[in-house]
Amino acid sequence: MEDQHDNEHIWGEELHTNVDAGISALAELERKESIRRYSLSREKSRGWSYERWLQEQEDKKSQLNLEKKQLTLTWRNVCVTGVDSTAILGDNFLSVINPVDIYRQRRGPTQEKVIVFEIHGVLQHKANGSNWQVILKRTSGQLKPGEMLLVLGRPGSGCTSFLKAMANKRSGFKRVTGDVFYGTMGPKEAQKYRGTILYNSEEDIHFPTLTVFQTLKFAIANKVPRQYIHNGLKSEYIKDWLTATLKALGIQHTKNTVVGDEVIRGVSGGERKRVSLGEVIAAQGSIVCWDNSTRGLDASTAVDFVRSLRAIADTSQVTSITTLYQAGNGILELFDKVLVLDSGRQIYYGPRSLAKEYFEGLGFVCPRGANIADFFTSLTTVHERIVKPGHEDSAPTTAEEFEKIYFESEIARQMEKEIIAVQSFADLTSRLKKAVEAEQPKRKTPLQGPYTVGLAGQIYACLIRQIQIYFGDKASLAMTQTSAAVQALITGSLFYNLSDTSSSIFTRPGAVFFPLLFFNLQSLSEVNASFMGREILAKQRDFGLYRPISFTIACMLADIPRALMQVSIFSIIYYFMVDFQMDVGKFFTFWLLLIISLLDFVSVYRLIGSLFKKFDNAAMASGFASMIMMIYVGFMIPFQKMHVWFRWIFWIDPAGYAYEALMANEYGGLTLDCVGSTLVPNGDGYTSQINKACAASGATADGRKILGPDYLQQEFDYSTHHLWRNVGILCAFWVFYTAITAISLELHRGGNEKSSALVYKRSNTTTKALLSTYDEEGAGADKTVQGSDISSMEDEKQGSKLMQNEAIFTWEHLDYTVSVMGGHRKLLDDVMGWVKPGQLGALMGSSGAGKTTLLDVLAQRKDVGVLEGSILVDGRPLPKSFQRSTGYCEQMDVHESTATVREALEFSARLRQPSSTPEKEKMEYIDTIVDLLELQDIQNAIIGTPGTGLSVEQRKRLTIGVELAAKPSILLFLDEPTSGLDGQSAFNVVRFLRRLTAAGQAILCTIHQPSAALFEAFDSLLLLSKGGKTTYFGETGKDSAIVLDYFARNGAPCGGNVNPAEHIVDVVSGQSGNGVDWNKIWLESPEYHAVVSELARLKEEALSKPSTVISDGSDFATSLSTQLRLLIHRQQVVIWRSPSYTWMKLILHVVQALFSGFTFWSIGTHVFDLKLRLYAVFNFLFIAPGMMNQMQPFFLHARSIFETRERKSKTYKWQAFIIAQVVAELPYLLLCGTVYFCCWYFTCGFPVKSSTSGQIYITMLFYEFLYTAIGQAIAAVSPNEFFASLLNPVVMGAFLINFAGIFVPYESLSAFWKYWMYYLDPFNYLVGGLLTQLLYDAEVTCAADEFITITPPANQTCAEYMSSYLKTGTGYVVADNNTCQYCQYSSGAEYAQGFNYNSRSYGWRDTGITALFCVSTYGFVCLMMMVRSHQSKKALAH
Repeated sequence: MEDQHDNEHIWGEELHTNVDAGISALAELERKESIRRYSLSREKSRGWSYERWLQEQEDKKSQLNLEKKQLTLTWRNVCVTGVDSTAILGDNFLSVINPVDIYRQRRGPTQEKVIVFEIHGVLQHKANGSNWQVILKRTSGQLKPGEMLLVLGRPGSGCTSFLKAMANKRSGFKRVTGDVFYGTMGPKEAQKYRGTILYNSEEDIHFPTLTVFQTLKFAIANKVPRQYIHNGLKSEYIKDWLTATLKALGIQHTKNTVVGDEVIRGVSGGERKRVSLGEVIAAQGSIVCWDNSTRGLDASTAVDFVRSLRAIADTSQVTSITTLYQAGNGILELFDKVLVLDSGRQIYYGPRSLAKEYFEGLGFVCPRGANIADFFTSLTTVHERIVKPGHEDSAPTTAEEFEKIYFESEIARQMEKEIIAVQSFADLTSRLKKAVEAEQPKRKTPLQGPYTVGLAGQIYACLIRQIQIYFGDKASLAMTQTSAAVQALITGSLFYNLSDTSSSIFTRPGAVFFPLLFFNLQSLSEVNASFMGREILAKQRDFGLYRPISFTIACMLADIPRALMQVSIFSIIYYFMVDFQMDVGKFFTFWLLLIISLLDFVSVYRLIGSLFKKFDNAAMASGFASMIMMIYVGFMIPFQKMHVWFRWIFWIDPAGYAYEALMANEYGGLTLDCVGSTLVPNGDGYTSQINKACAASGATADGRKILGPDYLQQEFDYSTHHLWRNVGILCAFWVFYTAITAISLELHRGGNEKSSALVYKRSNTTTKALLSTYDEEGAGADKTVQGSDISSMEDEKQGSKLMQNEAIFTWEHLDYTVSVMGGHRKLLDDVMGWVKPGQLGALMGSSGAGKTTLLDVLAQRKDVGVLEGSILVDGRPLPKSFQRSTGYCEQMDVHESTATVREALEFSARLRQPSSTPEKEKMEYIDTIVDLLELQDIQNAIIGTPGTGLSVEQRKRLTIGVELAAKPSILLFLDEPTSGLDGQSAFNVVRFLRRLTAAGQAILCTIHQPSAALFEAFDSLLLLSKGGKTTYFGETGKDSAIVLDYFARNGAPCGGNVNPAEHIVDVVSGQSGNGVDWNKIWLESPEYHAVVSELARLKEEALSKPSTVISDGSDFATSLSTQLRLLIHRQQVVIWRSPSYTWMKLILHVVQALFSGFTFWSIGTHVFDLKLRLYAVFNFLFIAPGMMNQMQPFFLHARSIFETRERKSKTYKWQAFIIAQVVAELPYLLLCGTVYFCCWYFTCGFPVKSSTSGQIYITMLFYEFLYTAIGQAIAAVSPNEFFASLLNPVVMGAFLINFAGIFVPYESLSAFWKYWMYYLDPFNYLVGGLLTQLLYDAEVTCAADEFITITPPANQTCAEYMSSYLKTGTGYVVADNNTCQYCQYSSGAEYAQGFNYNSRSYGWRDTGITALFCVSTYGFVCLMMMVRSHQSKKALAH
């Protein structure tokens, strides 16, 4: 330690003079001169200067008396603590209800774990029974307006936490101590000005159906100052900012292209990142924190972006804090200060120009040609830093030592001196507040807050955007309108041309009820929609673009045109097909009521979505709410028949008011003739019109007519006078739901404030493994490595265990063309090259040059377009097993999130390695992969999703491991394996690749922003320019000499301190190529002709020898039975480790069963009770909508993994995928069906005898399988969750419920449907299986108010008069004082026969047929997957 202090003292003396003289004056002049030269060159090449444009904007603001919004950021002794997440055990189905696990979770980590942490220097604190960990410790500094700070550190060092703490985003932390001042404002006061303090997250989250133009215009339009609006300059302001932002980011060519996402094809990943950056620039913050903002950008674009930040800082005096990975030297020199973090400790904070000299003074060596920023971060890891000879004992090795030395250094003391007292910025802060207020409307509402545009302007902008989103999603738009038309046509034909007699008295209420049922089910999709846009809302709220209440009101208003379109289509078809009353007023009242009802339903489900953080919980709540609204609408159980304990629900059910209003509209003024079977008695011998009674409610005294208003009053307790009252109540509900949604979203704090955590699977060995991990880390801390090379002897030793590759892979004259709007676009143009065994090839080019496209084509992953040219292995056509014999690591790290790292590797090895390989050998190979990729410590960690699980770098290593586990015998493709990684992680990835090539593996990968050291690791380079044109292919040479010589000879020499990779990309992308056509130069070069000759020689030589590729002629490595065994096991694990999915499914069954049971409590033996039996069964069907909405995202996620990676790599067959999805769900479906039966069946008071209860129980289990199959079938044909949620009500309503014989009994069906659709509807047999036994077991006794009084002729007794009718009719008669008291039914069997259940045996028959429908529906799911799979195979054969 004395050596350290001496070294530090010498360093302080050497530096003291420089510091006192102004530690960065010269560097600042050099930097500004560099920027000036660059700006002039850019202006010359573009004819436009972003810097000059910014200055013009500042001049305009000065003319309008708008001051700059400047803030100084000051932080002192900031310490951030978060919940200890170093090793969390993942939940499973049982752990969430295990009292021991619940107690441990609440108590926090054990004392043993705390001791381990303390040993290894991780500070722990304990209070109130919970533990937390220090993430950021003792950091101080100050940034003045116009200054830029670069924050550097390895993943987990606290860089993102520092940015969030500075951006005042604290809700993701347990505690933030110390002082942070924004000018003179503390964190609480700064919240009032949140739009001036911005945080740009690493994720690119946008509405995928909006174009780039629409996305950026929205952000700009919500930041227009009042002065521009009042002076009529708003349109000009938006246009200028939009044009400049697109130009500055180089995405003006994407202006009219949709942003897109993983499902919707849009702009490229790099272009999407620039849209995110443009959105933040448009928000015009005073302090902006950029988190890894250049991820996915090529080196040239990254430099351009940071130069734009520099221009904004210099011109507008914006304070910027940025974290960057793999920052080149050209980027580093643009910053004023640098902060280096290690394990949350500040090991350097000071001028950027002195940082390198400072660390070299501590005894470290910066490698020649290395990125200086990577040099800083390499010091924080023992395996990467290089210590000067003679400094092994004095150089710091731990974060604590680095921190101690820094805080005792002269730089630290000088930076402390430079911190100006916060009170000195009172005037600057006051000017900012005035500037913010000056930009806002003069007349403000109490809800104005920190937002620039007034509430009305926010609502208008959000309204326009919502309409653009709605019409931009053409698939969903077509689905909603088509479903309305289909429902109207099918259901209208079902109730076609209702008569004006009593024959329609029982079907007419169903015809009125059905539109409410349909629109209620369709509105369930709003739950999905509310989760799709939630993170965007949180982000843009923090940007100060609009407040959630504006968004909510805009959604409310945007619903109106949607509802108008849907309801208009539906009403015009449905109303006139059903033949409701032909009255203009009644039609438009019907139309208006449906519009308001739909708006209410949408608002209800949007509210439910806003109240929950997890989709599974929202899906459960929405399914339950859907059932409640429909059962208490008054159709199934009239108001006066409801049990008192649930009757109150009717008063808060908007559907109930809507149904009463619709019934009042239809039955008001309606008079029906009482005829046919409704007139009792009837038939032969009863021709006289006297001595008869009408069996319907509301009949006149003579029994001839049924008066609509009287029918409503007697049957439903409704009044026609309530129609317009209910319209008002429905409107009030609409406003109320919207208000609660707005409040919920205002209070919700979502977005990017989650913290990452490793989650381990539960097992007996987990604790031991974790402790072992910490011991290894502790031991490793004592090791000192004198540098690290890209390859080593140990690497080669491990690599020798890998699959050997001897095949030569070539491609020649590749052209790839796709269809676009208005014609065709060629994405690859005459590309050729090769990869030899043991060779690491780089594929480079600017964003949009076709790098990923070429990899997809070579790996046979494209399923659209026209491909021309040849792709050969050993000079021969690709073998049938090519796709599984190659590894392809895609840019998106797609994995099953619930699997552990080792499980993912073993799954790949077992299914993709030949079946002849012994299991033991496969597992030993997995051990080799784990060691090779250094995954030992996390092999039992659950992969998780970004933010909760493996880090970006760990996921990248796993992706490589999964492909290596397959033992690729031909080639390994990698798409941007270093994108999003820090310099050391990128170094590690490339080091792993060198291990593979040392083993003889051939590798081709695309790469962005490589440092000089990384670029040196590649053997060959294929360089593409825009349009997929080759500009160079060949060896790179030592120190990139060969490729640099090529460009130098053709007029583009590389400077001495310039990164070769950045230089050549700049040249061919036109940034510094002076307009030269490098493709033409390449085609005319001797190197090109040498490549052509060598390619011909390689093919000829390969053909002269036997092929080195051994192919078994099979697409798949294993049999279907093996695939099924492994895939079923994996899917069972997935469900077991998804407790929110399984428990929400189970809870919904319990809650809905109990609710339904108490709604239909102890059903009696009266006539009305027969109807209750019917509707108790019918209500069971409503378990499906909520379950399908919850299950479909689960299925689609699994399908996405299958189609994105596992199908293309020929891991397993689509048949195995479907069967596994089915079988894995079975135990939970059996449990759910059993629980529902027990909670519902006996509560309703149904017969206990086994012949009835057993058959109904079995039928209920079949329904669990049936709706699951139907939901999966719908998901199989849907592109995404939202589309599936729109398709659900069409299938459920138009086809299944309609023809189940409940709304319209069999005898009343029209001939068109009666003889085929009725028999094809599985719900017909399902209801029959559930209902038949219940009805045949019922003996009926009429209640007093259910008897119909009939006066017999004077010369006949009651028995004599009714005897003939009772022989052929139903019911029984009780004589009472010369009158007949007629009861419609004497047994449930008579009621059942009215629904075509003509025998008790129909119950078992229908149960069996329901089982067959389960099988056939799963067959349909298989058919859909087969079609999708075969389409892809056909496309790949091009």
